[in-house]
Amino acid sequence: MKLYFIRHTAVDVAQGVCYGWSDVGLKESFKDEANTVFEQIEAIKFDQVYTSPLSRCTKLANYCGYANAIVDGRLKELNFGDWEMQKWDDIQDPNLQNFYNDWLNIAATNGESFADLYKRFVEFINTLPTNIEKAAIFTHGGIINCGRVYAGVTTVANMFNHTPSYGSVTVLDIFPNLDLNKG
Repeated sequence: MKLYFIRHTAVDVAQGVCYGWSDVGLKESFKDEANTVFEQIEAIKFDQVYTSPLSRCTKLANYCGYANAIVDGRLKELNFGDWEMQKWDDIQDPNLQNFYNDWLNIAATNGESFADLYKRFVEFINTLPTNIEKAAIFTHGGIINCGRVYAGVTTVANMFNHTPSYGSVTVLDIFPNLDLNKG
């Protein structure tokens, strides 16, 4: 199936602030960015449309005409737990260095590791109806990177080299129960 991963538009958060599950606002450029997204997907007939419950995704889904998108919490960004809405440089948690050293396996304090996020993503993929040919997914950079790894487009080690930009559309051929992750 072809999955169209649509990243939310630019957020109104200061540079260097850690956010993931926080429901943050969007920049004033939302309408211009959202219109660009709409123009990229308006001619596509989706069998199903999904969205993260965070407003930065639901607002874009609504703007693009998908007010009835299926809301799925598994499409949320990485949960940074106690670090949410703090500047990375201001976080005084001894676990932070452990996270930096092994973000794949070490969770943010009271949050998630990338492995947790990836597991959540795979659970979502494996519950998609098999008759879907095309689906839109309004989501976050972390989830899109999970999709890229799952589809074999990139590796975990290289996935942050090309994180999709705000308001971008990433099209991937993904099949439930067929994880092409090469590690």
